[in-house]
Amino acid sequence: MAVPGSAAPRTAAPDTTAKQADGRVLVFSRTAGFRHDSIPEGIAAIEDLGAKNGFTVDATEDPTAFRQGNLNQYDAVVFLSTTGDVLDTNQQRAFEHYISQGGGYVGVHAAADTEYDWPFYGGLAGAYFESHPQIQPAAIGVEDRAHPATAHLGPVWERTDEWYNYRTNPREHAHVLATLDETSYTGGSMGEDHPISWCQEYEGGRAFYTGLGHTKESYAEPEFLGHLLGGIRYATGAARADCRPETGYEPLFDGTGTDGWKQAGPGQFTLEDGTLTSTGGMGLLWYEGREFGSYSLKLDWRMAGDDNSGVFVGFPASDDPWSAVDSGYEVQIDATDAEDRTTGSVYTFQAADIEARDAALNPPGEWNTYEIRVEGERLRVFLNGVLVNDFRNEDPERSLQGHIGLQNHGDEDEVSFRNIRVKELPAPPDEGGN
Repeated sequence: MAVPGSAAPRTAAPDTTAKQADGRVLVFSRTAGFRHDSIPEGIAAIEDLGAKNGFTVDATEDPTAFRQGNLNQYDAVVFLSTTGDVLDTNQQRAFEHYISQGGGYVGVHAAADTEYDWPFYGGLAGAYFESHPQIQPAAIGVEDRAHPATAHLGPVWERTDEWYNYRTNPREHAHVLATLDETSYTGGSMGEDHPISWCQEYEGGRAFYTGLGHTKESYAEPEFLGHLLGGIRYATGAARADCRPETGYEPLFDGTGTDGWKQAGPGQFTLEDGTLTSTGGMGLLWYEGREFGSYSLKLDWRMAGDDNSGVFVGFPASDDPWSAVDSGYEVQIDATDAEDRTTGSVYTFQAADIEARDAALNPPGEWNTYEIRVEGERLRVFLNGVLVNDFRNEDPERSLQGHIGLQNHGDEDEVSFRNIRVKELPAPPDEGGN
């Protein structure tokens, strides 16, 4: 396996001129408290992102826009540094109904300083503002490098902004994308776990929040614009992501090295920018550190084009990659093969739910997240948080329990992996089978 001695710099910001599916976004920037002077720059930036990415942007400070018939035309509503009580009871009800019907919410910076007496909004935003120190540089740790709002960033993002402290930590009910390193600046009050951006599915809709965006300069920064665009794309449904809360996982590959992993067979995986990428084959990079029984395995993956790879589970330790084929099961990554051999299938054994898979899948060039959940001899596959396969092993000669590995399929196949992590699960009750 080829592993360079040092990781490359962070990847470039996403191409904000690439056309996306048509959509419509409402930017709401009413303030009933402090007013940020960056709001005009924020509106202009979102309008520019819309023009370059195929979605229409309407901007307003009129709360009467929050009525059911009007909101229904929007794929997402952006609360751009709103403050205080900005909606009356009827308008709040209309927005709750909009979210319940699958609407999207994007909260930017002071959106967390809004509607403190409206519990629904507090849950949607994820946390309320508490305080902030003066504007200063800080380091952001990027936890999720697969979400469209953060996939373009490196593991550490250094920038200058006004850094919010929050009244509560949203980690238990939202999926944290990035955290502040409080040792990199002064005035943090949340300690070692200080989320600054997160996402979640909430009451039928999708929600994304970023604490960034106080300064006018933010709205000219390519990396921040990519962050904002990715959050909007998630909220509108143009891009998919696993935004379920995530706690208790331990890293098997965190982007810094491959301790515990071993290459079997030809080909290799290269390590660059915290990313493993397959070359050549057909081989297998497998985790020899230990075997796994009942567990949840999560990993992020991306195909360059029409490529082939897979995640193997339930095979014995071996330097022969074909032992995984002959003894284990493969959760497939492939765009165009037969239904029982494409993404989400248990290769040749059981096809994915194709309709659910297609609705959850991001296209080649974009990141996806698998959760492969093994409980006894039951295997469930979640793609970007959506269940796409539920398989039971009934072959006494095979088991889902054993080692795990990543396939490097061949010279023409390029598939990349990030952030491989696992959580042990309780053993299921004996079902009387193998």
